[in-house]
Amino acid sequence: MTKKYLVIGHPDCSTCKKALAWLNQHGIEYTWRNIIEDRPTAAELTQWIRESNLPMRRFFNTSGQAYRSLNLATELSEMSDEKALHLLASDGMLCKRPLVIDSEGHFVAVGFKPDEWTTKLCK
Repeated sequence: MTKKYLVIGHPDCSTCKKALAWLNQHGIEYTWRNIIEDRPTAAELTQWIRESNLPMRRFFNTSGQAYRSLNLATELSEMSDEKALHLLASDGMLCKRPLVIDSEGHFVAVGFKPDEWTTKLCK
């Protein structure tokens, strides 16, 4: 059985476009989800953060306008995890993209890293 992936991103994001092209080139099946129209919930983010073994801060789009306008480079370090999680879930533009999650929830990738994807997705 072929694994299927959920890819969450922004349609205008150049990194997301590169990631989708990479997935297509490697014949990897996925479902696309627009992060603006259907942003990740706090429950989803909690699960993905746990499965990824990454700190929550890695899920923030630190180069985005929303991140900068909220001064999160400073504010985030003093924020509780609960408040940071709800902030992340409140605005899809705060999330680093693309997010790629396998159908079983055991693989979670944050951002497009071709070397990591080749190792994990091309088995």
